[in-house]
Amino acid sequence: MSYPIHLVGDQVALREFAPGDVDDVLAIIGDDQVTSWLSFDSRSRAEAIAMVDGAVARAQEEPRTEYYLAVTPKGEDRVVGFARIAFAGARAGKLGYAVAAQEWGRGYATDAARCLTSYAFAELGLHRVSAAIGPSNLASIALVERLGFQKEGVLRDHVHTNGGWRDSVLYSVLENEWRPSAKGERR
Repeated sequence: MSYPIHLVGDQVALREFAPGDVDDVLAIIGDDQVTSWLSFDSRSRAEAIAMVDGAVARAQEEPRTEYYLAVTPKGEDRVVGFARIAFAGARAGKLGYAVAAQEWGRGYATDAARCLTSYAFAELGLHRVSAAIGPSNLASIALVERLGFQKEGVLRDHVHTNGGWRDSVLYSVLENEWRPSAKGERR
């Protein structure tokens, strides 16, 4: 059983969620500035509690079907984001991530995505990792492209959020293509 997980990158650490993370999580998923880029609308405190409780419970399931991890600055315990790999198909996973708006531009999302994708290939034995990103989320598109993900196409009306349907641009990377440098950029 893969529990608990603790991954360390250049700038962040990824760890299992704990009940005490609710306030930090609410600051992320309750912020319209952050959720405008995600596949769900801003959430309430009760929904943040349910999210954390659900992540804690699912982390202990056997077999484990997702790795939904808290992102903390390296050497700190405060949650500034989250990263998730959910199994989807034969040796495939879907990558998702978010970082608190006040922490944008520090490289936390890139480092978290790189750590979790590396873990997915090296430890979980996945063959493919994909990410579905809103077409106007240029920062996230740049992030996955820096990591070597390739654009596959557009999923039309893929998510319903912020009062309407939104397309997603689908990116993926295969295990034999995954060669991140120390800074998370492809060489």
